[in-house]
Amino acid sequence: MTRMVSADRLLAFAAMSLLVIVIPGPSVLFVIGRALAHGRRTAMATVLGNVVGSYLLVVAVALGIGSLVERSVTVYMAVKLAGAAYLVFLGVQAFRHRKELKAERITAGRGGGPVRGDLRTVLDGVLVGVTNPKGVVFFAAVLPQFVDHSAGHVPAQMLLLGLVPILIGLVTDSLWGLTASAARAWFARSDRRLSLIGGAGGCTMIGLGVTVAVTGRAE
Repeated sequence: MTRMVSADRLLAFAAMSLLVIVIPGPSVLFVIGRALAHGRRTAMATVLGNVVGSYLLVVAVALGIGSLVERSVTVYMAVKLAGAAYLVFLGVQAFRHRKELKAERITAGRGGGPVRGDLRTVLDGVLVGVTNPKGVVFFAAVLPQFVDHSAGHVPAQMLLLGLVPILIGLVTDSLWGLTASAARAWFARSDRRLSLIGGAGGCTMIGLGVTVAVTGRAE
């Protein structure tokens, strides 16, 4: 039987993934921004969407599409700017509606429910995850280096290896989201403070979108 991914390659890629993931990128900051603006449930739905979007990048690389995006300046910039624009849009929406947040919606019952529908929130996360420049570069440039071409089944190897950073990201992003949500819960004791933290979450997403747009590969 043809072996798939050796243990040493899997561990090496896991170590590399952890080093990259511990440095907060667009996905982490997006989760924090959504947690501050809308609370824990929205943050967790965003995390789910992010990891789904990230794994779509793995699938794209396995199918050979990811390398095209990473190598083409035009396509890469289009993907990056689309993600940046959407982050700014979501940030502006959160900032505009910051005064509509009410403390009793957080402290009463089950937390008052999410401001946005769960499916819409997950889809927002998917879009941000799949257009994340950090993810595009990592999966297109780093992932293929850990594939054993002599073992065959290269796409399957990529899909398997790609699960490693996805699982790591799921855990770390969830921790970030829960931590930010806990901080928001304290602000929820006051409508004014909740409005301020909601505005801060919106500003975080706007700033992140601008940062994504103006940084990264320029060649």
